[in-house]
Amino acid sequence: MRVLVNISYHGGGYLGFQIQNEGRTIQQQFEKILKRMHKRHVRIHPSSRTDRGVHAIEQYFHFDTPLNISEEKWQYAMNSALPHDIHVNDVTIISDDFHCRYDCVGKMYRYRTYHQDHINPFQYGLKTFVKEDLDLKAMQEAAKHFIGTHDFTGFCSQKTEVVSKERTIYRSEIIETEEGFDYVIAGSGFLYNMVRVIVAFLIEVGKGKRHPNDVNRLLELKDRNAVPHTAPPEGLYLEKIYLSDEALIQDYGEDIEIHYKKSTQNN
Repeated sequence: MRVLVNISYHGGGYLGFQIQNEGRTIQQQFEKILKRMHKRHVRIHPSSRTDRGVHAIEQYFHFDTPLNISEEKWQYAMNSALPHDIHVNDVTIISDDFHCRYDCVGKMYRYRTYHQDHINPFQYGLKTFVKEDLDLKAMQEAAKHFIGTHDFTGFCSQKTEVVSKERTIYRSEIIETEEGFDYVIAGSGFLYNMVRVIVAFLIEVGKGKRHPNDVNRLLELKDRNAVPHTAPPEGLYLEKIYLSDEALIQDYGEDIEIHYKKSTQNN
């Protein structure tokens, strides 16, 4: 039996989703619970692998089990054993053919900031502090240039180890908030540190140090050294996982060009 789990978590106290040799991770917390229930190791398979300090509003993973337990009891059992910064939102018994990573057709991230003349301790770990006044109109103009299919070699970590760095972006938008701005980006998949590198670049645009039209040139250049900065992790949230083409069409319209490459999706 294959079980699909929808979770949320505050990533501030974790080294990321993926299990590490040492330190707390989200995967470790769930596999520890499942091992206790099964009396053996049970591996979970996520739709995405968030980095250290990154949060998730909606994240999925699946696992296989011989235990005949109802969806409601799976949810109760896991929530009863989890720390308070992780929560199981929903559990669904799914087809054995479904795979959380390979059947994921898209993801949406939100990066949250606040603007004050000093750091707010009540925002610590939840939003990124930006002291400078920013030109949000210029940032929005720059953000739109990321929409479409591009090679994001210049906008990801140099440690990224995938065959293709081409990704399709469906949405890229700066949203002004009462406290600062949010950046929302949705696409077929994301490379290691890709969203945080884009945010750091957009902030440079907002400061007047970059121009919106620089985006196309930097995408073509494919040089990470030309985009050297990475925004802090605490403002980043994995907000939505798309597990079907229908879900994407519902949000972005029937004319959306869905030509993602499942085998190269990462994060």
